[in-house]
Formats: sequence, C-alpha cells, structure tokens
Amino acid sequence: MSKARALVTGLVLIATVVAIGLWLDYLRFARTPLNLSDEQRIEVPQGRSQTALVREWAKQGWLSHGLRDQLWLRAHNRIEAGARELKLGEYALRPGQSLLEALAMIRAGEVISYRLTIIEGWTYAQLRAALREQPRLEQHTVDWDDARLMAALDKADVHPEGQFLPETYTYTAGVSDLDLLRQASQALDKVLSQAWAERQDDLPLQTPQQALTLASIIEKETALAEERELIAGVFVQRLRKGMRLQTDPTVIYGLGDAFDGNLRRRDLRTDTPYNTYTRHGLPPGPIALAGRASIHAALNPQDTDKLYFVATGENGRHHFSASLNEHNAAVRRYQLKR
Repeated sequence: MSKARALVTGLVLIATVVAIGLWLDYLRFARTPLNLSDEQRIEVPQGRSQTALVREWAKQGWLSHGLRDQLWLRAHNRIEAGARELKLGEYALRPGQSLLEALAMIRAGEVISYRLTIIEGWTYAQLRAALREQPRLEQHTVDWDDARLMAALDKADVHPEGQFLPETYTYTAGVSDLDLLRQASQALDKVLSQAWAERQDDLPLQTPQQALTLASIIEKETALAEERELIAGVFVQRLRKGMRLQTDPTVIYGLGDAFDGNLRRRDLRTDTPYNTYTRHGLPPGPIALAGRASIHAALNPQDTDKLYFVATGENGRHHFSASLNEHNAAVRRYQLKR
C-alpha cells in the first residue's frame, strides 16, 4: 500500500471515529432528561418555531448550560428547526423527558386533554354550574339566556332541560362551553333518534321528546339498572289506562327553588305544569338529563301488570304492586313505619 493511500485510509478512519463520537455526544445531549423537578405546562402558540421554543426552555434552565451542550443546542436548532411543524396547544413537560421526546410530543400534537363527566339525573342548571368550574374551558355562554343558547345549538324554541346526553367528554385548552354543549346536544339527538327507531310498538308516546320526558322521570326514580324497564312499564301502564303518573320527582321539579328538601302533602296538591298528581299525562318536558339506559327503558318497557311502586329504603330498591290495596299496605310497611 502506498503512503498516500495509507494516509487517506488513516484520515478516513479518524474522521469516522470523530463522527461517531460526535453523534454519540449529540445523542447524549438530546436524550438527557430536561432539568425539571415537577411537571411544567407550556403553551405553543401559532407560528412558534422550534428554535424559539428551545431557546425559551434554555432560558428557563430546563436545558444544560455547559459549553458542549450550548454548541449542540445551536446545531440542533439549525439541523431540525424545519423538520416538522410544531402543533399549537397546551403541553405537559414531565421530569425524565428528554429534549427529543418533548419535541416529538409537540410535533405529534399530544396536547393536554381535560374531561367533563355529565352525570345522569343532573338538571340543566347543574350542568351549567359544572361547565363554569371546568379548567381551561373558554366561557362564552355564561351571560347567555336559554333562548340565545338553544338558538346557537339550532334548537330555537326548545327548552334546554334534558337536551344533553350524560357522558364523559374530552376537550383541550381553547375549546368553549358552547362547543361542549353542542357535542352533548348532538350526542343526545343521535341516541334518541336511534332508540325511537327501535322502540316497541303501540307505546302511548307520540314523539321522541315525550320519550325523553319519560326517560328523565325514570332516571330520577331509580339508579338500579334492573328496575328501569319495570318502572317504565308501570308508567306506560298508567298512561294507557289514563291514570295520573303521580311521581314525586316531577312535583319537586315543578316547585323549583321553593322545594326545601322535604316533600309535603300540600306540595303534592300544589298545581304546576309538572305536577303529575294534579295533572294527567306526561309533564311538558324532561325534568333532568336522561342517560342511554333510561332512554332505552322508556322505549322498551317491561310488560307488567304493576301500577304502583314505593321505595323500600333498602339500597334504592322499590316494591311494586298491581293493586291499590297492595300498594297501600306496602306504603305502611316501608314508609309510614319509618
């Protein structure tokens, strides 16, 4: 081998070793955990460059200030600044996370998500109160009245009670309360429409909204899955026979703020549009947010001869009766005794 070839080979070998060393040192820099003692939440606005973002982290002290790392930081910004666009949003930087991992998270748009769980049986007022307490939710409708809100949801002239599906919804920073309400409203429409299409024949219900009203009453009467369809069957039987529903939750709803937590005999005689002791048929609309199971029960009631039920005081259960005499005996047994 000539001296020139040996020199070239040696130089190539040296360059290869240096390149490998530099690459390994860069990986050491890029994979070193950020200097974080606890989680840090950051905002990446529209148009923020990777260079500006990493410089900001360096100023915060989250990156090493050693000379070698500063050189690598500059090289990193030059090499990867235009690799992929950063996605705007709110992100969580966590202890143990490296620079490469953090940037990959932001490029992938893995933003922080929040959850809102709408509970079955909540009233519309409770839903609105919950929305006001949600973190990072834009409050656009706080000062809106019901008419303006429902018009924005394309449901003008519809009362908002019961018009939102109890579910768990996820959202990110910047989403508004109106966005969540629209999602819950559309989810309710979809569930109700499907349940109505698959309903039993010959029900004494003329419209999906009547079914939703009955579902809301079922929701307030029981939390037991095994009782829903039987309670629905009782109400359907009473509607068919022209009997008053005589269900306490409708009376309580009709009393509104006047209800003090104690339902009295005089309350049952106080006439309101929702008092099913003084009025026949269903109330004018839902009294709460009905879940999927209650909607299904309202449209698929159990075939039964029972016409009455009373709470037993045992794990939310009820005693069901086919006759008034049996029902009165159950009332004496389970309620008057207490």
